[in-house]
Amino acid sequence: MSNRRPCRLFHVDAFTRERFCGNPAIIVLDADALSEEQMQTMAAEINGETAFVLEAESSDHDLQIKYFTPRHPVAFVGHATIAAHYVLAKKMDMPERRLRLRTDVGIVEIDVTQVDGDFRIGITQNPPMLGPVIPDHHRRQVLDALGISSPSLHGDCPLQIMTKGGARLLIGLNSVALLDSLKPNFEELARLTSHVGAEGYFVFAAADGTDGQDGQIETISRMFVPARGIPEDPVSGNAHSMLGVYLVNNGLLTPREGRAVLRGRQGMWMRRPGTVEIEVECSGRVAQSVRIIGDAVIIYEAEIPV
Repeated sequence: MSNRRPCRLFHVDAFTRERFCGNPAIIVLDADALSEEQMQTMAAEINGETAFVLEAESSDHDLQIKYFTPRHPVAFVGHATIAAHYVLAKKMDMPERRLRLRTDVGIVEIDVTQVDGDFRIGITQNPPMLGPVIPDHHRRQVLDALGISSPSLHGDCPLQIMTKGGARLLIGLNSVALLDSLKPNFEELARLTSHVGAEGYFVFAAADGTDGQDGQIETISRMFVPARGIPEDPVSGNAHSMLGVYLVNNGLLTPREGRAVLRGRQGMWMRRPGTVEIEVECSGRVAQSVRIIGDAVIIYEAEIPV
């Protein structure tokens, strides 16, 4: 790497206001001079999901972000998007505004607001796509690999694939207590990825006392993505957007006046608890748009010569 203007790097925890909770991401500003090969090298060195913020290339957007895991580029990372716009609001004097962000899944709308003395970020995008319900033979293999018995499954929750940038298999359980008994076989889950057609396995249950019939629901979840080198993901905004659409489509979350709200909690089993809020704008059971809402906190910042 040549001796040019240094990049500014921020370590941020998303979907939380508590340090060392939520989902960590690395945000790199002033990244326009970097090649994609350099971006991948940095993400591998940092060994975390990394978002590189770039200037706009045309008038249909205000900025763009490229996302990399330590292994390869990805189209979109929800928590890194929350983290990036939190950094821009705090460090670049870009508070309380709306932005058009270009990503490899298209242009998404960002809103920055102030709530309880700090910034909160919203991402509005087209809804995830409903995929197939997996066949019985794959169903048995996935349940065995997660250590789930068939009676533990929620009877109204099909094992269904959802897609938005990546594919996730959604698996609903009868109770939150069952999440504690999961015994994921990461090697087998990674092997099943190409057969099932989903990179990750999002296992959830409705919180006690919430049934989704008043336009709102609270869930608790765990997600495993070993095929991407992530045994367990702390808190996923993208997967929760899938869950919101899935619940509405399957009649488990009833919209009120065209809107349904999901409050999802994740990360407790990793000692990194975080909360995602999802708003689904609907026409009947058909989602029209999804808004992912989250907080963030900056852990540290640094400069890297490039």
